[in-house]
Amino acid sequence: MGDHYKNKYRIESTRFKGWDYADFGCYYITIVTHNRVNYFGKIENNKMVYNDIGNIVKNELLKSFEIRKELKLKEYIIMPNHIHMIVVLRKDMVTMYNKDDVPVLFRKPKSISSFVSSFKSSVIRQVDDWIDESNIDIPKFNRENPLWQSNYYDNIIKNEQELINVSNYIIANPKNWNKDEDYNGEFLY
Repeated sequence: MGDHYKNKYRIESTRFKGWDYADFGCYYITIVTHNRVNYFGKIENNKMVYNDIGNIVKNELLKSFEIRKELKLKEYIIMPNHIHMIVVLRKDMVTMYNKDDVPVLFRKPKSISSFVSSFKSSVIRQVDDWIDESNIDIPKFNRENPLWQSNYYDNIIKNEQELINVSNYIIANPKNWNKDEDYNGEFLY
């Protein structure tokens, strides 16, 4: 933006300064829908009941971890308008050998932000395909009609007790839905 706006519209990053988000770590991630719209289903009897879009989100989330071997999904919950998950980024080594059979190269895993961006894009593609195939009279998702908030929340889980606390929070999320800061009682689909 240069000096013209004098940082008036600059949004401070929520990322932990100095942390390499492509390095080994355990991360608590929350991804929220744009304007907290309940696109993914509803909570009934303290359980998440997915609608068609929610099923797409779940399938794409699980597929993301099948194809990204450097990532492991420890815990997750898809709520009506957000997703909580614990993701472990493993620093698995891929070794290449030179002509003397000496290891020469290690592959650094992809980053958390790369995963989140790919996941969000994949969900939008699949949902838009579903809209077309089902002849549903709702607008497709794009810049003017976003499905997701532009950013996401992450926290680095630093020890086992924090991992237990976050896991318990995720598991209890449907039971505590009406007290959740992302609660929106209106169901869109």
